Amino acid sequence: MIYNLIMGIFLMLQQDIEMADNLRSDGKFWIVIMVVAVVTLGIIIYLFTLDRKVRKLEELQNK
Repeated sequence: MIYNLIMGIFLMLQQDIEMADNLRSDGKFWIVIMVVAVVTLGIIIYLFTLDRKVRKLEELQNK
């Protein structure tokens, strides 16, 4: 059963994906990568600022 799952995943990874090939040939692949990177960076920055605000509120509450 596990063997079939692993082989299925292996065969799926070997197939050419037409959408990815089109994105690469059009140069849009890098745009997608940049959008994902910007969104991820934005989420990380938001979490750090939120953590800083929560930490300040906890310090005020403990005083």
